[in-house]
Amino acid sequence: MKKLILFLLLFTGAYGLQAQKLGVKYDPSIQSTTSMQYFKPKGNLFVGDCIPFSRNGTYYYYWLLDSAHHASLNGLGGHQWALSTSSDLKTWKQYPVVLGIDESWEKSICTGSVAFYKGKYYAFYATRLINAEGKVNEQLSYAISDDGIHFDKQKPNPFYTSAPGYSKRNFRDPKVFVDDKGEFHLFVSSDQEEPVMKRFNGCLVHLSSKDLKTWTLHDPILTGQKSSPECPDYFFWKGWYYLVYSDDSNTSYVKSRKPYGPWEEPRYQALDESWSNVVKTAEFKNDRRIAAAWVPNRVNSKDNEPEIFGGNSLFREVTQEPDGTLNTSFPKEMIPVTGAMKAVKPEAMYKAKLAADGSITLADGAGVASARITNVPENCRITLTVTPTGLNQEFGLLLKGDEKGAGGYKLNLSANSKTVNLGNTTINGVNGLEKPITIDIVMKDGILDADINHRRTIVNRTYQYNGNTVWLYAKHGTVKFSSIKVAPLAE
Repeated sequence: MKKLILFLLLFTGAYGLQAQKLGVKYDPSIQSTTSMQYFKPKGNLFVGDCIPFSRNGTYYYYWLLDSAHHASLNGLGGHQWALSTSSDLKTWKQYPVVLGIDESWEKSICTGSVAFYKGKYYAFYATRLINAEGKVNEQLSYAISDDGIHFDKQKPNPFYTSAPGYSKRNFRDPKVFVDDKGEFHLFVSSDQEEPVMKRFNGCLVHLSSKDLKTWTLHDPILTGQKSSPECPDYFFWKGWYYLVYSDDSNTSYVKSRKPYGPWEEPRYQALDESWSNVVKTAEFKNDRRIAAAWVPNRVNSKDNEPEIFGGNSLFREVTQEPDGTLNTSFPKEMIPVTGAMKAVKPEAMYKAKLAADGSITLADGAGVASARITNVPENCRITLTVTPTGLNQEFGLLLKGDEKGAGGYKLNLSANSKTVNLGNTTINGVNGLEKPITIDIVMKDGILDADINHRRTIVNRTYQYNGNTVWLYAKHGTVKFSSIKVAPLAE
């Protein structure tokens, strides 16, 4: 997350040096047990990088407990692993910190991964520390558990300090898996010290061990990234191997029919949502995959400021195309509970024709046709179907606007460019926008989240506008909006 580093340095100085304590206090008994979509722990605490894992029908959601947006322990993070579990994605159990800061030299228990092997849970992670020369290093540690909840750190700790030819400062986020011969493999985020091109030094180091004592260094599994490819994920699903990684917090993946490549780029990157940070996945019941990420806050709580570390949890259902390309949608069990979804009839404003069934057709070849819905709850769910006719420059909704169409945030769809915008963020490679489109929108405490055709998702963090009017619009074309329903979110 190099785009956060400069701000974090400035923020730490402005915020003041944090108390030199081993770890922040976290009370699991006061946290939500009914919903983890958009979850934030109570108090000045936030969700950081996520480590999803699954076993025997239980989804283990490990996540970094963040205090003061990475400013703890003089800006080194002070992160620890918290845990939430569920067998149905609806009801959750919260646990005390499962991997915490126990020693003064541990400046952060960084992101990692979990594997189960021969009756034991193995949690691999990086520990951020200050070396004898006063420089920040990241080194590898691991812990073992009988139940995935109570972990014992193993010695030597750290067990692996550096790999020759790779950065010592950036050496973190190990993704672990055990192959069919019982050998442990790690993919580790780092940088090549002597890349072929200096601008593309980010890589994933590949280590393996049969005894967790002696480690073999292999050729990197991924190279040529503009920054350290953070929080890697790796899994096999329905005939395809996937290697997932994040560059400046934006998540991409490559796929292959073979375990270590050659890798190929998908037709589009559905995991790449700018405000869905460092996506990782875990299997779930009935051959499903559920992805976990986090929505960052913004500097100074302003719409056009950059992100800062820590925010709210975010989940996605991951589905697969026949060619291995992945899609994302809202997990149905995790859509926030609402009151009754009620059909609404928009008010025609300009070049709009309202039908008896509540659908409305907007048509203007030379301008913007529009309609509006007033008295929309601040926190709500909106569902609708949008049917374009022929070519359009753009169409969509204006969320949280006022009765004159000022302010607010556009959910903007363009079939020509295959893009969807939500406020000041964009997803690309969105197919099917020239056909009927189902849209599901959740607005909760400034988080705007949209599901497009149950194949692509887009989320944003907003602060500035909070109007109660939703506008429908179509520019340079004809679009029908139908089956419009709105419901307030339950408290």
